[in-house]
Amino acid sequence: MLEQIVEPLLIWYEKNKRSLPWRDESTPYHVWISEIMLQQTRVEAVKGYYARFIEALPEIKDLAECPEERLLKLWEGLGYYNRVKNMQKAAREVMEFYDGKLPADYEKLLSLSGIGSYTAGAVASIAYGIPKPAVDGNVLRVITRITENPSDILKQSTKREMEKNLEKIMPVHAPGAFNQSLMELGATVCVPNGMAKCECCPVAEFCMARAHDTVLEYPKKAAKKPRKIEEKTVLIIQNGQEFAIQKRPESGLLAGLYEFPNRAGYLTREEAIRCVEDMKLMPVYIKEAGSSKHIFSHVEWHMKGYLIKVASTEEKQVGELIFADKKNSKKKYPIPSAFSAYRKYIEEDF
Repeated sequence: MLEQIVEPLLIWYEKNKRSLPWRDESTPYHVWISEIMLQQTRVEAVKGYYARFIEALPEIKDLAECPEERLLKLWEGLGYYNRVKNMQKAAREVMEFYDGKLPADYEKLLSLSGIGSYTAGAVASIAYGIPKPAVDGNVLRVITRITENPSDILKQSTKREMEKNLEKIMPVHAPGAFNQSLMELGATVCVPNGMAKCECCPVAEFCMARAHDTVLEYPKKAAKKPRKIEEKTVLIIQNGQEFAIQKRPESGLLAGLYEFPNRAGYLTREEAIRCVEDMKLMPVYIKEAGSSKHIFSHVEWHMKGYLIKVASTEEKQVGELIFADKKNSKKKYPIPSAFSAYRKYIEEDF
């Protein structure tokens, strides 16, 4: 059955593919950067990040040599910061072992830091014409609906089985276009979280889920464990025109990024004041700064904030705290979107 979808998909893709920056100039480096960015992020949102990143770091050598804080600042807002750290590791490996060029070899691509079978397949097929599948969430959804495959798509065994089956039908003359046709179909026609646009699908006649009216039953996923909830109090400490930030540990969640000082649990006003006093600062004003929630893959942060003005100090650093003005905070210090509800204090005029 799957063999029958190849030609209709290629014809449809050629007529309907979206014009995207990384498609219009599909060098190995551009494909790699875009595919890492597109994981967990919508295409429209990625366009701006991609343009900024490529302008700042146009070559693999630039990525390999970029200072980490600048790199994290360029990635700010995309989340999953380990991805860009692994990209830099891979760039350094490419400089050391492959003369600054991503290797035109699937297994060698797979050996690079942070590159899994999907990314290796995308770069190999799109940039180098190597007939390897690139199975992402879109492809899993499309194929499980076409074949009414009841396997749990969150299992690696399901993904490996699909890669094996797709590799058998990869068109050697257009592997990149075929992979992208499946991705495009999943993104624009065989969409998630609702009914597929079967009337627009070039392979509807081959789809078992459509024939049996079971489209909404696929793909199958095992129920996820509930996320752990962590309560935090965020302290927006203002010293004149500067605000206190601190660097997170070099390992763990949001490693190496900057944050507002915060404490576990919900502090009262009095507790927040004492906390700031313990930092060797003198609070002179406090008000509530609202509540916020941020969802990570396995944990949720439920936050409440206080804006606390302190008696003026000329010190630029007090303990682990760094006092940054608005200009520096925007240009120099990467602050993750987890704190977006409170970043307005440091980035806007109040």
